[in-house]
Amino acid sequence: MSEELIETIKKEFRSDILDEIVSNNEHYLTVNKDAAVHICDYLYHTLNFPLILIFATDERAKERTKDGCFKIHYVFSCKSDLFIIIKIKVEEKSPGFPTLTHKIPAANWYEREIQDMFGLVPVGHPDPRRLIHFEDWPAGLYPLRKDFDIRTKPPRVKGEYIYRRVEGEGVYEIPVGPVHAGVIEPGHFRFSVAGEPILNLEIRHFYTHKGVEKSFESMSLDKAVFLAERISGDNSAAHAVAFCQAVEKIAGVDIPPRAKYIRTILLELERLYNHFGDIAGIATDVAYPFGAAHANKLKEQVMQLNEKVTGSRLLRGMNAIGGVRRDIGDKKEMILKELDSLQKDFMELMELLISSPSVADRIETTGRISNEIAKGLHVVGPAGRASGIDNDIRRDHPYAAYHKLDFKVPVIKAGDVNARTNVRAYEVYESLSLIKLALSGLPGSEIRTKIKKIPDGCALGYTESPRGEIFYWVHISNGRIERCKVRDPSFCNWLAIEYAVLDNIVPDFPIINKSLSLSYSGNDM
Repeated sequence: MSEELIETIKKEFRSDILDEIVSNNEHYLTVNKDAAVHICDYLYHTLNFPLILIFATDERAKERTKDGCFKIHYVFSCKSDLFIIIKIKVEEKSPGFPTLTHKIPAANWYEREIQDMFGLVPVGHPDPRRLIHFEDWPAGLYPLRKDFDIRTKPPRVKGEYIYRRVEGEGVYEIPVGPVHAGVIEPGHFRFSVAGEPILNLEIRHFYTHKGVEKSFESMSLDKAVFLAERISGDNSAAHAVAFCQAVEKIAGVDIPPRAKYIRTILLELERLYNHFGDIAGIATDVAYPFGAAHANKLKEQVMQLNEKVTGSRLLRGMNAIGGVRRDIGDKKEMILKELDSLQKDFMELMELLISSPSVADRIETTGRISNEIAKGLHVVGPAGRASGIDNDIRRDHPYAAYHKLDFKVPVIKAGDVNARTNVRAYEVYESLSLIKLALSGLPGSEIRTKIKKIPDGCALGYTESPRGEIFYWVHISNGRIERCKVRDPSFCNWLAIEYAVLDNIVPDFPIINKSLSLSYSGNDM
């Protein structure tokens, strides 16, 4: 099937394909820059392959070869466990490249990110404003170029960010943030409202941009695992596994079967406590404190179980390149006993939530994201599946031990807060089942493969985190990280909130926000 797809693409665009490289389940096609939009449009609209990632690389150091330039990569996913990566070359002296956003809305933020971080310009982009850099960042400084020193302290300059304006009789603006009450991270929300209904919402983020991708280039591979764990604290295991799998793929290493099962257990424990926390947040925002307390209790139980099993409430320090650092086989009976208790208590919680008219009144039809919008923006994870998108990396591109275990992917079409809550509830039951299956089938073997030397190369690593798919593209040269592109699910899903709130009232914004479970830290890398 994969070979047939590639041959179809090559036959359609043979004159525009300059180079072809196959590596594992990744098929790289370098194409003419002017043909990129047409080819990507064909993959997306004709073959129905979702665009999951766009990123750039600075390869100007190869100035004595034909590849001494920047390159932009467009990554498409095919459910036959294939990734098609379209590559174009962009010369420094001619930094423009054709925008894809007018064809595929999901390209929007990626292209603006490339503009800010590499100085490459998406020609014809419908929103050419800065995305990551703020008004006081000086022009001409591009942090992900190789000649930018990570120790640089740029001078501040004057500038102004122009927000979209909605005009009309009775229309007024409500600015919220970037500083919020409580302990959440900064983000700005600007509502345009007429009476109570929301006419427009514009978000502005990246207040806590940490320069993570640049930092990866200055550290060893083992230390980089710890950095990956800290990109988004409550998705630590998912980020670490995605990074490790990318490096392991480059090294051509198949980790021990027991390590695969342990990784699966850790990832599902992470899904459990995140989903319990999200359901607690939704219950809080609909003024149902008893349900919120019940869900928060379940979250705390899982986090205490995490600590007993791994030594970390956030499951940190367990994953390593080549496998896992510690075995958990001696904790099997304790985990199973705790899972039985969690399942019983969660069933009681969902019965309470479902039977409450006041809860139903607040979450049914609230914050709806249509399937068309969700597909166009490539909304991922529970939010995407609640809008009818049948995607799950665990099934579509199996990793760890998922191909050995039976599980269902819940999909609902309604697209509202109620659907997102129910998708999480169904996933909780699947996670409980997956952990039990993995524990019962835990194979006897080593837990880590020693890797003496990692060759030069590049590869994708990925996981299905509680929020959705996480992607890493890692390029290693001379044993060091040359480029590490990270894509957290929140980078895909934040824009969806601008559509989810339309025609809803401002008091429902917290519920909609919580139901999407968006991470500031994961987004602001």
